[in-house]
Amino acid sequence: MPREKTYRLADSGGMYLELTPAGGKYWRMKYRFAGKEKRLALGVYPDVSLAAARKKRDEAREKLAQGLDPGETKKADKRAALLAAANSFKAVALAWMDERKALVEIGQYNKTLARFDNDVFPWLGTRPITAIDAPELLAVLKRIDGRGARFTAHRVRSEISRVFRFGIKEGHCKTDPARDLVGAIPPAATTHFASITDPAKVGEMLRAFDAFSGTFPVQCALKLAPMLFVRPGELRQAEWTEFDLDKGEWRYLVSKTKTQHLVPLASQAVAILRALHALTGTGRFVFPGARSTQRPMSEAAINAALRRLGYDTRTEITGHGFRAMARTILHEELEQKPEVIEHQLAHVVPDNLGSAYNRTKFIKERRAMMQTWADYLERVKAGAQVIPLERAAS
Repeated sequence: MPREKTYRLADSGGMYLELTPAGGKYWRMKYRFAGKEKRLALGVYPDVSLAAARKKRDEAREKLAQGLDPGETKKADKRAALLAAANSFKAVALAWMDERKALVEIGQYNKTLARFDNDVFPWLGTRPITAIDAPELLAVLKRIDGRGARFTAHRVRSEISRVFRFGIKEGHCKTDPARDLVGAIPPAATTHFASITDPAKVGEMLRAFDAFSGTFPVQCALKLAPMLFVRPGELRQAEWTEFDLDKGEWRYLVSKTKTQHLVPLASQAVAILRALHALTGTGRFVFPGARSTQRPMSEAAINAALRRLGYDTRTEITGHGFRAMARTILHEELEQKPEVIEHQLAHVVPDNLGSAYNRTKFIKERRAMMQTWADYLERVKAGAQVIPLERAAS
């Protein structure tokens, strides 16, 4: 029973039960080491029974017999457990995600976390990152691939590899076993965005845009999408403050890579934007939403407009497909340099100085290319016969 003061009930071998006025019951062991009297906590009653407490006491006495301080040994074991937890695969992976969180869209962060929660952490989360080897990782990847999610298996392998590379940088591990698994899972079948690359069909599509009966901002977005070939989300979220129509420039932050990008505007693009500015120029967004000007045009607006015009956005053309269309025709029909096209697409292009994207690289060539591209689109829309240069030369 509780008393006004703490008191003890002795057992044997230096062990006793300490009872406090608040009702607490703690197993303790009194011992001497190096001439000093010490105390060792053995647990709380009734969570730790008398038999369990006596077992812990006997283990402590064995350590004393070996010349070890059981109290210091317990502290060392606790530190090792904490270190192992901090060095677990899950802890390192979450630290990598936390560092990366400021560099990616929150949706991308959440998708990565969900993949790890569902497919990785249940099997690898508590494992010390230094103890994980390639066969163990392969078992995780095969489990994902076995349910028909081959693309996810490849993505997870890449993300696990990045966790290990982060761990190497932070001193948690020394090797990346995921790197040895490149190709261990068969390649995933790629599905390309639907796109139109036949010049005659491109002209037909552009004429359909001119006849679009929807809202003026959506029609302008339809006309600019193939001309500027930026990512659909970047076009619909464009803000007027990013444009300098006098210079013919659009500067913005690429959502996918968090890098600054420069889009030279052909004269045709500037004309469309000036006409649209009269309607939406007093607001923030170039293409405001239909229900609220405080938000950009909806994510589905371009594809909905294409479907309204009779295009199948699964098999013919999508908002993202304009990028593939421009890339193909610019290279194959207009003979533009691939590296110039890739820079305009805001893709990372390796060079002697590394692989960092440079927004002003090839800027003269890109300005000329964007005007050449707009002129080309104007000609095919007018129904002019466009002959590929290599055929004309022959």
